[in-house]
Amino acid sequence: MTKIAIILGSTRPGRNGEAVAKWVLEQASKRTDAQFELVDLKDYNLPHLDEAIPPSLGQYSQPHTHEWAAKIAQFDGYIFVTPEYNHSTSGALKNAIDFLYGEWNNKAAGFVSYGSVGGARAVEHLRLIMGELQIADVRAQVALSLATDFENYHIFTPAAYHEDNLTTLFDQLVAWSRALAPLRASAA
Repeated sequence: MTKIAIILGSTRPGRNGEAVAKWVLEQASKRTDAQFELVDLKDYNLPHLDEAIPPSLGQYSQPHTHEWAAKIAQFDGYIFVTPEYNHSTSGALKNAIDFLYGEWNNKAAGFVSYGSVGGARAVEHLRLIMGELQIADVRAQVALSLATDFENYHIFTPAAYHEDNLTTLFDQLVAWSRALAPLRASAA
C-alpha cells in the first residue's frame, strides 16, 4: 500500500502546525487508498547540518541522520505542513530536508501551509527545493490564513471548504506517488 508521511515542519513552542497536522491526519484516516503517518520534526534531533559529506553521496555518519533517513525512506510521498516565517518555510523544515537526498528521490509531495497570507510564499520556496530533490510536487495545496482559519491567531478553526481542497491534494498525491513507483523500483 502507498505510504504517505505528513511532516510537521515546525518545532517552535506553541506552534500552530501541530493542530493543522493532526487535522490533516484525521482527514487522511478516512481514506483507504494509502496509509498516512504523522512525522513530527520535534521527534528527531537534527542539529544544523553536521554531516561532513554532502547528502547526495548518501554516506551518513551521524546516528540521528541514519534514523531520519530510515524514516523518510519508508514513504512513497509526503505532505509538508509548513508555517510561513519571513516569507519562507521554517528553518527546522529546510534543515531536515537538507540532511538527505536519495531518500527523497522519485517521490511526490503536497503542501498544507499556514500564515498571514496562507503560507503561500513558504510553499513556493518548497516547490523550488522539491525539484532539486527529484520530488514531483502536486498542484493542489491547502493554504490556511492565520486571520480566518485560527481564532485569535492560535486556535485552529479551518473553514469547511479546506476539506475539499485537502481531498484534491490527497487524490493527486496518491496518484503521483503510485505513478512514480516504477522509478523508485528501478533505482533500488
